[in-house]
Amino acid sequence: MNVIVVPDASMIVIPLIEKNGHTYLSPSDFSRYDNMDICEGNFSFDNLINTYASSELPSGIQGRLFLFSRVVQKADAAIILGKRPKEYVRMYNSLNDLILFGGNACNNAHSLEVKIVNDLDIPTLKLAFPKNQKQLIDLIDKTNHFLRNLNGNHNPDNLGVDLRPVPDRLSVLDVKEILDKYI
Repeated sequence: MNVIVVPDASMIVIPLIEKNGHTYLSPSDFSRYDNMDICEGNFSFDNLINTYASSELPSGIQGRLFLFSRVVQKADAAIILGKRPKEYVRMYNSLNDLILFGGNACNNAHSLEVKIVNDLDIPTLKLAFPKNQKQLIDLIDKTNHFLRNLNGNHNPDNLGVDLRPVPDRLSVLDVKEILDKYI
């Protein structure tokens, strides 16, 4: 099966796709040695850009969406790595973090790519950005499990719309009980 990854350069996930017998689709063939011919054909609006963006979209986002549109139509599954937490302390040096998890480049293009993947009817795995070694190992285990089964949409880390874990919330009755107790 063809699997896409958002962000495209999440090198921690790419070898797992190929190890599990699937094909990694990349607009830049980032996992290959010859990545010079990334933009074959004419640069023009296609249905993907017309559907998800206005004509005033900045050219950088248009370019990223154009490259993304080259692979999204062939995708059978997707893996989305959540955004880096605000309080993130690097596990490794900055170069290793960039190589392992990739950068989402432009937040607007990244958000549009996630929206496009959400609208597709393909199995999707959404994972939180790992903050420590245990979470990194869990990320690898969850990815391998998803790639072995490839069914349905999975959000084991409870990511919200902003691709950050949603904190546990109390019910209204619990909040009322706490307020009544202390006020």
